[in-house]
Amino acid sequence: MASASADPKRDSGAPLSGRSVIVTRTREQAAELAEPLEALGAEVLAFPVIEVVDPEDWAPVDAAIEHLADYDWIVLTSANAVERFFERIREIGGDRHALAAARFAVVGSATAARLRSHGFEPALIPADFRAEGLIEEFERLALDEGIGAGEGWRVLVPRALEAREILLDALRDLGCAVDVAPVYRTIAVAPDPAVLERLRAGTVDAVTFTSGSTVRNFVTALQGAGLDPAETMDRLVVASIGPVTTASLRKRGYDADVEASESTMSALANALARALATSAD
Repeated sequence: MASASADPKRDSGAPLSGRSVIVTRTREQAAELAEPLEALGAEVLAFPVIEVVDPEDWAPVDAAIEHLADYDWIVLTSANAVERFFERIREIGGDRHALAAARFAVVGSATAARLRSHGFEPALIPADFRAEGLIEEFERLALDEGIGAGEGWRVLVPRALEAREILLDALRDLGCAVDVAPVYRTIAVAPDPAVLERLRAGTVDAVTFTSGSTVRNFVTALQGAGLDPAETMDRLVVASIGPVTTASLRKRGYDADVEASESTMSALANALARALATSAD
């Protein structure tokens, strides 16, 4: 991954050759997006604006881990949730074997892959990689007595401390007993001064967002550096991982010039390459 001042040699025939793209993901997760962007020829500027840390209170998670065998479904909506959930089970000596009684539902192929890395196969992956997609699947399954989710079913949702409530509300409307267990939270991190200078100089072509928290903290970082967010964003091609992140941009008054066709890092990189190629024509 390039630093803000680097001028890497790139294939002049690659779709993103000569283009500089900001990645706002956490430092630990940036490579998942940086690699496909660099494969397309981009200079990737790492600009993490969030960090994933422990929740302030582990009590809800620990209580759920003590009763894993009681759950019919465990719903995981991010790779971070998967890692933090299994890490906590390991830390407190929870019984992984108790998970065999539950079915796993996940949002997205990346979350599914992370779950498989821990030895569990998801029973439900919606085609729409959003909470709305899971809701549709659960509503469909609710009609199938004995295999779906409904009255009397217990659901555990390990997730971020701050997240949308739409999925929880829908599951409760189906009659499920839902336990929410925050396994992480995101906090802002100090922005890289070198990338801020690139933004100030106008030598960045695009910025990528993969969550509402990256949008919020990117805007805050610009404001803290004395940059006008609206003016800065207007000079950039703004790329969003999907509808939820796009909605976060719109809530703050910004448009997504690019939205990935599906919520994966490779789809986001390819969508950005197509958009920048079109703008160059």
